Amino acid sequence: MSMSEKIRIALVKRKKSITELASSLGTSQSNLSNKMSRDNFSEKELAAIAAALDCTYHAGFTMNDTGEEI
Repeated sequence: MSMSEKIRIALVKRKKSITELASSLGTSQSNLSNKMSRDNFSEKELAAIAAALDCTYHAGFTMNDTGEEI
């Protein structure tokens, strides 16, 4: 599942629009829509989106053979 899909799901669960999220982030709705269509976010942007949606963002790698998280 792409990050854009995850953001859309979080928006629905929080009953917020992309326009409201963009406003919370201090950006335009068109800029956020473009980023979502390209699924192109920096870690900093994802952290800010998570905070705006009252969620926790975490990223990392898990070794498939050992289950070790990096």
